[in-house]
Amino acid sequence: MNQYLLQLADNALILGHRLGEWCGHAPEMELDIALTNIALDLTGQARSLYQRVAELEGIGKDEDDYAYLRDVREFRNALLLEQPNGDFAHTILRQFVFDAYNYYLYQALAQSKDEWLAGFAAKSLKEITYHLRFSSEWILRLGDGTEVSHAKLQAAIEDLWTYSGELTIPNEVEKDLAQQGIIPDLNLLKPAIEGKMSEIFAGANLSMPAGIFMQTGGKDGRHSEYLGFILAEMQFLQRAYPGQEW
Repeated sequence: MNQYLLQLADNALILGHRLGEWCGHAPEMELDIALTNIALDLTGQARSLYQRVAELEGIGKDEDDYAYLRDVREFRNALLLEQPNGDFAHTILRQFVFDAYNYYLYQALAQSKDEWLAGFAAKSLKEITYHLRFSSEWILRLGDGTEVSHAKLQAAIEDLWTYSGELTIPNEVEKDLAQQGIIPDLNLLKPAIEGKMSEIFAGANLSMPAGIFMQTGGKDGRHSEYLGFILAEMQFLQRAYPGQEW
């Protein structure tokens, strides 16, 4: 259970960090504020999950230990979320793919047999619903906008699609917890997730790649080189000045 909670937390933390990189650099002020607010939502979710892991382990750790004192191979976030921001089209495509997955996942987690997880998912779903609406609207706006915005978004799909499949490919931890009824079977969620993406892409006149090899490993600690750079920046202060609090 702890490994799965870390997986959820790491997804939120790493994506939140990536979105935070846009602060002061987004294409317009409203987007700057929106992306920063989503980053704060995700970071808050990560903190709650890390606190729960600390409570379950009961060995004197806190959220700072999990965020700032683990190495690359100990992180369990999906590979998609650690990829560079690129241009705004790449960022919004990454966000939409994750939001579509996260929305249906948290809907199902709200029915978990684990009381704490069900309550956390139900509370977080309010934020996640907004995240999906925000990213969906921007996919439609860019995809059905100018020739340039459409081309950039289609290019983002081609670049990032190889990382999208990992979200719905269950690892051993997820398979075990699904059998216990604690989390949903990702294979059963996949049609709804893909259906949502197909609906939005069709409305934006975008094409979903077919027959693409899907990169995996992030959920089991095998990451791209980009995560190391994220952690070097994110963890510097805590490692240079031990004992600081979040």
